[in-house]
Amino acid sequence: MIRVGTRGSKLALAQSGMIADAISRLTGEQVELVEIKTTGDGTTVPVAELGVGVFVNQLREALDREEIDIAVHSYKDLPTAQPGHLVIGVPPREDPRDVLVASGGRTLSDLGPGARIGTGSPRRIAQLNALGRGFECVPIRGNVDTRIGRVGKDLDGVILAAAGLKRVGRQAEVTEYLDPLVMLPAPAQGALAVECRKADMTSALISSKLNDRYSQAAVAAERALLQRLEAGCSAPVAALADVAEGADPGEVDLYLRGAVGSVDGSVIERLSTTATLADAGGEELAEQAAAAGRALAEDLLEAGADQLLK
Repeated sequence: MIRVGTRGSKLALAQSGMIADAISRLTGEQVELVEIKTTGDGTTVPVAELGVGVFVNQLREALDREEIDIAVHSYKDLPTAQPGHLVIGVPPREDPRDVLVASGGRTLSDLGPGARIGTGSPRRIAQLNALGRGFECVPIRGNVDTRIGRVGKDLDGVILAAAGLKRVGRQAEVTEYLDPLVMLPAPAQGALAVECRKADMTSALISSKLNDRYSQAAVAAERALLQRLEAGCSAPVAALADVAEGADPGEVDLYLRGAVGSVDGSVIERLSTTATLADAGGEELAEQAAAAGRALAEDLLEAGADQLLK
């Protein structure tokens, strides 16, 4: 029996169920989902006020106590500092974009000044305000159903992660997939982290077999940028890496975009970079990508990102 730890939300259970099914196919063993309540569950306090790791810490503690064998996280919820005794596999990434769900099937361009858009993310608020369209950003917490349920009532629309809607089967309600040029996503958005104890050879092997090295490299670049900026998952920082097979054998192409903004949208620093990486093993490729992420973070800091983060 392999025990997979998960939060109890509908989305978390859907995500963890996907991983449990993959583990069952991979090993032929029975897999049990173990629900664990985290600090971030059951509260309406904005994530920015709760701090980093509120959806993660209790799952990691359960790993340490050997109550579970594997923990499944939304990668964007993880603190950037990784415990040395734990190892992570990154399954193929889902769509990293943000989406709009609006009443009447409207898109952002259809919404006028004063339109009430639900989001508690400083990153999303900064980029919405930067559009200069006069939207009212309304702080909102809760699961996918709760958020979408307010559309057409006290909200004109909500912005959510495309990956989450797809995983719970509600993508048909999306009224617009937001171009990253308009709304650059959070670092690691759409990616899952399958975490286990490094000393547990069986679980570590499972984690490695679930790993997609291109998804791992993309996430490594984005999170390295976030870490170098010394910003948490609730900071107004955005990043998106595209990783693909290069033109020449043995090469991988990386295209990384990063942005830091003031929440009022008055200033948004956006920069991008490209890099050609050696198509090595997962960890080595990820480290090359992380180096590109740190370099872009340095460029953002030189452009004034440090002042925005203060």
